[in-house]
Amino acid sequence: MEAKTTIAEILNGTNKIIVPSYQRAYAWEIPKENRNRATQIDVFVQDLENYLNSKSASPYYFGHFLFERKGDYLFNIIDGQQRLTSIAIFLSAIFKSLREKRELTEKEEVLFENTIKRRSTIHFETVDYDNLLFKDYVVNQDKKDTNGIETESGKRIVAAFDYFNNLLKDKNEDYCTQILTAVTTAVCTTHEVANESEAIQMFIFQNNRGKQPTNLEIIKAQFMYQVHLYGGDEKEEIIKDIKERFEKIYKSISSIEYKISEDDVLTYTLRVHFNSLWETNAIIRVNEELTKNNGIEFVKEFTKSLAISFEHLTRFFGKDERENIDIHSLITLGGIGIAVPFILKAYRFGLPTTTIAELCRNFEALVLRNRLIGTKAVITSRLNSVYNEFTINNPNIHPIVSRLNHLKNTNDGWWNYWNNNELERSIQGKVDHKAAKFILWKYETHLETKGNKGYVTSRFDKVFSPELEHIAPSTEPKIKPHGYGVYNEEFRNQYQNCLGNYLLLSKSHNCSISNDVFDKKLKTYTDLKQHNEISQFVSETKLWDNEAISKRKTKIVEFVMDNF
Repeated sequence: MEAKTTIAEILNGTNKIIVPSYQRAYAWEIPKENRNRATQIDVFVQDLENYLNSKSASPYYFGHFLFERKGDYLFNIIDGQQRLTSIAIFLSAIFKSLREKRELTEKEEVLFENTIKRRSTIHFETVDYDNLLFKDYVVNQDKKDTNGIETESGKRIVAAFDYFNNLLKDKNEDYCTQILTAVTTAVCTTHEVANESEAIQMFIFQNNRGKQPTNLEIIKAQFMYQVHLYGGDEKEEIIKDIKERFEKIYKSISSIEYKISEDDVLTYTLRVHFNSLWETNAIIRVNEELTKNNGIEFVKEFTKSLAISFEHLTRFFGKDERENIDIHSLITLGGIGIAVPFILKAYRFGLPTTTIAELCRNFEALVLRNRLIGTKAVITSRLNSVYNEFTINNPNIHPIVSRLNHLKNTNDGWWNYWNNNELERSIQGKVDHKAAKFILWKYETHLETKGNKGYVTSRFDKVFSPELEHIAPSTEPKIKPHGYGVYNEEFRNQYQNCLGNYLLLSKSHNCSISNDVFDKKLKTYTDLKQHNEISQFVSETKLWDNEAISKRKTKIVEFVMDNF
């Protein structure tokens, strides 16, 4: 490949470019409503449109790409795969748009065959677990639905293609031909390496020059480079093992990345691997291990450990979350970092899902307390000893449960930051909205199951796009009498933002009632058990005032103290 070339020449009909499966799958996001930060696709499109509007005589520049040659015309892309995937998707959308407007010219047909597909040969392939979708939805366009897409990266491929199609739908023919020319004649620089060792060195060098890879990406590159240096006769086998494991890791990431970050999983794996909750800096710890006896054994063991963690978390956030309400409940609460290393150990020890669910149920109270109370006390120091003792030879969760209960009930000064007194104090006034939504969901399930033996607890997503409603609205309605009592300083400071004035509603319901007077709102409160009981607190006065709010708050606080 030439050092300075064009996009059309990179995708030249004789070349085949592949994103190897040990590399990250497609990660670029389309623009979304109510998001202030520009996405990568935002920038991609805006930069191209700015170029077109500039009427520049110079070609557009698409940056640098790093390739590893695998054959005469076969290349793995090592750096720049996100840009090149986006370019391939965009080109497919441009050709589709032109075909909908008219037949392609002979020159455009040749360009399509050289950059997208010639007969049955597709010139660009993404990671293998997304490639069939890429081929069917983007290139051949014979898949019209979005059913059966298992990975987040696959969903992003579809979203990008649909976004580009919608963008081009209202553009005229001249715009499409101009942007096709701009993309295919855009210049770029390339560097081609003959072996993985040089490719890894280039990756490390480039990403130390201003790019921001994840810690996981850095460690993967360090591991592969370490093996190239010190792997000896085992080198090829170890490299093969790392690639296969990272292929599984990246597939897992594509399934769970919106639920947990890959660098957090890296940190939790360190805590499992070294049996300590105090492990916090992955880069420093890994570099220390690589200096011990050339680090090859550590590379093999820790790569395996990482793959196991991602496998177990894929199950935890997937099948087990769907099928077990206690696991669903802890995940819904969020902020569960202190619990995850314990959960990972439980999976490694082969404990049944019912035991893992019991662990989740007990951690839920501590995680919620930690968020509500907001103490600066370090919870790690109170749990590390029981974590250290939780081993394959002693896989009993009861010492952990006992420690969690101790933290809830003790008055001992070093331990009592999360006790019942602190919890009750923390829920008297304003409560964090996310925590309040969680509490009200749990309160709803309590009302549903009250007196109904064997009743199945409802999931949080039973309520569509759940939001927190202020029964007495934040802004006093102009219509009077409005039914909410006096909007004075006492009301605003003590009642307006407390649990007694919060109600769980769907987003559409919340938008529809807005700032209505109380009587109108009350008539719409019919969907949940907690909606129906609002009338009980105003049966005599028909007024949602401080007294009514206080009565309801007392009831919800009692529920929290009894259950958390």
